Amino acid sequence: MSPTANSAVRDRLRIAIQKSGRLSEPARALLASSGLSWRESRDKLFCYGESLPVDLLLVRDDDIPGLIADGVCDLGIVGRNVLVEQAGERAEAGKPEVFREWRSLGFGACKLSLAVPDDWTWEGPSQLAGKRIATTYPNLLRGWLREQGVQAEAVVLNGSVEIAPRLGQADVICDLVSSGATLAANQLKPVLDILQSEAVLAGPAQPFGDVRAELADLLLRRMDGVLRIRDSKLLMFQAPRDAVDQLMLLLPDAEPPTMCAIDGADTLSLQALCHGAMTWQRLEDLKRAGARGLMVLPVERMLA
Repeated sequence: MSPTANSAVRDRLRIAIQKSGRLSEPARALLASSGLSWRESRDKLFCYGESLPVDLLLVRDDDIPGLIADGVCDLGIVGRNVLVEQAGERAEAGKPEVFREWRSLGFGACKLSLAVPDDWTWEGPSQLAGKRIATTYPNLLRGWLREQGVQAEAVVLNGSVEIAPRLGQADVICDLVSSGATLAANQLKPVLDILQSEAVLAGPAQPFGDVRAELADLLLRRMDGVLRIRDSKLLMFQAPRDAVDQLMLLLPDAEPPTMCAIDGADTLSLQALCHGAMTWQRLEDLKRAGARGLMVLPVERMLA
């Protein structure tokens, strides 16, 4: 199916997200915080956008890059590991690049890691030469092995990768790791990370040439605003003018503050958007440096 043929008549933006799984609820929450609302179909596979002409498809995570490639959907929220693996598969088959990562989204973090038996003494990638490596990400693994100049066999499994060494199917594994508990339960230890993964917004490699371009720009601006203030707080306080420089050194994560003189005195009223955690310790440090009347306020929305 040609992406151009399938998408030429659409004047609505269509986003694919995971129907169920660890990325599903955070993806919905991000889109809802960006001002989207929907009417869900009876089969719970399609959501018709009501606040904006932006619809949702609820699908399997692994299907999202292919749906973008085929023009069935325009954007998708998917794990970087899935996106890069399928991009590698297309490259191996000589197919053109048709999708790419547009934004990292800051949730669903995990690592694609090499893990070896507990009794191994890890000495580096060269130790993998001639070994069998079980994985569900053969293209990522083979690409990394080529970069390292290591000849090894990728044993492709669709599940239960961590048990492969115990069953004699492989010597080591290459799999997603979050807490490491599953590896430990199978007498394995992670030794090297191949890819840092998280949820990403994926889209076509080429820009849209119709009304969807404006919708995508609008959505990206809103999403950027939501992501920017996710851990942000508005800090308000008063301070002597000559203490401001020292106070700002204590706020390296702050935007340039707004300052206003109070009744012509040498005291300023300041407010600054801070993007890091505003702990009690930070407030006490600011107070010792001359700030007073410190207030920390939540930020609900922001549009640059």
